[in-house]
Amino acid sequence: MNAFNEDLKKDGDHLLNNSGMGEDFVPEGVKGWSFGAFFLNWIWAIMNNTWIGLLCLIPFIGLVMVIILGIKGREWAWKNKRWQNFQQFDRVQKKWSFWGVVLFVLLTVLGLLAALMIPILVK
Repeated sequence: MNAFNEDLKKDGDHLLNNSGMGEDFVPEGVKGWSFGAFFLNWIWAIMNNTWIGLLCLIPFIGLVMVIILGIKGREWAWKNKRWQNFQQFDRVQKKWSFWGVVLFVLLTVLGLLAALMIPILVK
């Protein structure tokens, strides 16, 4: 168990948000790509108190912001919301990523089926 996890264990049930470790402290496991922030951008931004993510709703800026959310989303979620511990944070962010990918795949498959079926049904 690393030093960060030891600190979490000592904190017990207290809600954590950088827990006195400096405002810029981000544990090793937090960094990484966030499919949840990328695919479910504006909903993810609201639910994770990452208000800058709402820039994805602005035309042209939105495309850039979605990519930035994918890159920095997990870090921003860690800094902007209170978490019981790292495990809770990781579990929640993995659920966001799972459902973001599921929604993307589902919509892609439905789009392909529609593109294949429309010409058949129009004849």
